[in-house]
Amino acid sequence: MIIYNRTEYAELTNLQYRKEKRRLQIELLKLQEWTIDSGESVAILLEGRDAAGKGGAISRIISPLNPRLCRVVALGTPTEREKGQWYFQRYVQHLPSAGEIVIFDRSWYNRAGVERVMGFCTEDQYNKFLAACPVFENLLLEDGITLIKYWFSVSDEEQERRFQDRATNPLKNWKLSPMDLESRNRWVEYSRSKDLMFKHTDTKKSPWWVVDGEDKKKIEKCLKACKSFNPVILDKTKQSVVIQITALRREIDLMSKNLKKFGLVSISRTGAVAMTRGAEIFK
Repeated sequence: MIIYNRTEYAELTNLQYRKEKRRLQIELLKLQEWTIDSGESVAILLEGRDAAGKGGAISRIISPLNPRLCRVVALGTPTEREKGQWYFQRYVQHLPSAGEIVIFDRSWYNRAGVERVMGFCTEDQYNKFLAACPVFENLLLEDGITLIKYWFSVSDEEQERRFQDRATNPLKNWKLSPMDLESRNRWVEYSRSKDLMFKHTDTKKSPWWVVDGEDKKKIEKCLKACKSFNPVILDKTKQSVVIQITALRREIDLMSKNLKKFGLVSISRTGAVAMTRGAEIFK
């Protein structure tokens, strides 16, 4: 388990916040570029308390990315047909293809949280899930899917404040549901379920990243985890981009030589710099 404590980072000013967010979003673009070039598949799961900041984090993750190769999956209540399927089946069809990033706004871990606490599954179904989940995730990893799991935590007091804000703000009313209100009465049960979930599913191959959602600015740090979860990916990202920049420069040199061969004006050094400036941001 990797924990981001609220004391790990100093308070950010608005200017520092914007600069840090931009830097981290550039790192996300590097990750997407590598994912596309290498044909890798990345699945990101966001779980946690209600009103802990998952939606805001998703918005910030996807905002700089190519939407054709990055999508968000937020499934509703399962249909009667889906209830009769293998539990993981409704999620499997949404897993990423080669070169794609998929973000799950809640995932198969619903069974370890809301379904168990609210009585939507039996104790037998719950125990089977805890046993099957690590096996299922290992199958995904062995098949080449990179899996990143976030848990957003928030205090009892802060959750209450955000619920009150949703109740009184017309622009946020849609975020508040009867299920959210009932969760306030079952805080302890949710805490116990979370601890059991971590005990069974926090593995070396697929660890949980715990994000302190108390201060929504600090949620930006999940972007850092998203781009740094695997040193191998970072190395490959840098190598891939450097190769692209080198290839682009070679093409520019070749174009200049060909232009000179036919007595035409060659591409100036300034022009070459301009053509590669966009790529330099990924170096």
